Amino acid sequence: MRSRAAKGYLLVAGSFLIMGLIGALVDWATAPESALLVIRFATAGLVLGLVFARRRPLAGASAPGVWPRLLGMGLLDAFTLLLFFVAIRGTSVAIGMFLQFLAPVWVALLAPRVFRVPTERIVYPALAIALGGLALILAPSLLGESIKLSAGGVAAGLAAGVGYAVFQLVVKDLTKRVSAVTIVFTEAWLDALILLPLALWQTVGSGYHLTTRDLVAGVILGVVCTALAYMMWTFGMGRIRVQHSAVLGYLEPVSAPLYALLLLGQGISMWTVIGGALIVAGGLLVVLLGEHEEEGATSLEPAP
Repeated sequence: MRSRAAKGYLLVAGSFLIMGLIGALVDWATAPESALLVIRFATAGLVLGLVFARRRPLAGASAPGVWPRLLGMGLLDAFTLLLFFVAIRGTSVAIGMFLQFLAPVWVALLAPRVFRVPTERIVYPALAIALGGLALILAPSLLGESIKLSAGGVAAGLAAGVGYAVFQLVVKDLTKRVSAVTIVFTEAWLDALILLPLALWQTVGSGYHLTTRDLVAGVILGVVCTALAYMMWTFGMGRIRVQHSAVLGYLEPVSAPLYALLLLGQGISMWTVIGGALIVAGGLLVVLLGEHEEEGATSLEPAP
């Protein structure tokens, strides 16, 4: 049981550290975010289809009760991303990120009602510490700009956080029904198809031409930050409590400044160092003091 949980924690933590690269690559490219997302997810879908062709990446998708969950997962992921963009435009990057990263709080509150497994007490102080760390990382942006708030932007940010929380719960449930390959392969193609109309409108419709840099960024996003990282996250999610995975999600903004330093030459402030240390401390609390999950213990099916 400990070996299973340890592997899950390592995979989930590693996936979020890799996904911290997303922001730097988006800043490096110049294409609209929707276009980068379509390139990213389509690339991931192609890579996963080629690598796991013999394992039938859609195996189990047609089983009763599975395909509606897969479809819901894709819709949630795509629209959560769109809501995040709306939140950024209606507020700021820092505020939009903070609102979306309230998702672990919603996971902690919703998981007991969905999976009938109570959230442990240690999760709440871990969440408070990690959320405080995120606030410190974002502090320079918040203090260095005039606060811009709109009701629509704040509502979109909160909805993005709730949507991301529900998305994690759906993925957690799917790990008990189908393989990680099926989950990530389906998610990648659904996201690409759902976001394609917006991407075409923001590129072809506006006369924008994709550059070599855009394509390179999109391919790296697809191969490294999606095909690899999403597989790690999904496989790890099946081995640990969803509340623990949500807390570890705060590692993504910890690694993001490091990638920004390496790729964009952006400096790292003391706020980021202190905030990152707090996030790591919050993650260690659930890893070292949290209870391990019994295999197959969670499902959305009614209790017998």
